Amino acid sequence: MTSALINLAAEQKSADVTDWAARIGWVVGLLLFIALVYWLMREGWKWRGTLQGGLPELPAAPAEAGEPTLVATGRYHGSTTAGQWLDRIVAHGLGTRSKAELTLTEQGVAVTRPGAQDFFIPAAALRGARLDKGIAGKVLAEGGLLVITWQHGDTTIDSGFRFDRAAEHTDWAEALTTLHNQHSTDMEGAR
Repeated sequence: MTSALINLAAEQKSADVTDWAARIGWVVGLLLFIALVYWLMREGWKWRGTLQGGLPELPAAPAEAGEPTLVATGRYHGSTTAGQWLDRIVAHGLGTRSKAELTLTEQGVAVTRPGAQDFFIPAAALRGARLDKGIAGKVLAEGGLLVITWQHGDTTIDSGFRFDRAAEHTDWAEALTTLHNQHSTDMEGAR
């Protein structure tokens, strides 16, 4: 029995030592691949911005915007070409997701975004508002997103917002639709 144990011990050998050079090579290769993918995504984002270079500068809120009708805080999730919920607009910072505060007045909607460019949607540019479930890169429950459709230059834009209190979405959609209808009626009467 003792000789059997000695023979068994003599046959066992330790595990092979890890080949560190090969492992480091794989890790470096993986990191280079991730860096390449990130760089390509960044270049694609810049290229999209260049393609959308014809979009005019975003309007700023007027100094005398009037008395606020509604105010809400939440998140700005981005803007797309109207009717094409995956065609993200990145020019002039419209592709940057951020916190947002919206203020509705008779003159339009002021969008204040800390850390990103603020913009103003004039009442004359409003084309409607609706509750939706998604916009480029963000999908929520049905009605979880307020989408404001507006005209900017030659481009009709959908901008998506999710408020801290989702119950406010309906009030905003109704108020924006009313403002759009009032302004459309005033414009027709002026002709």
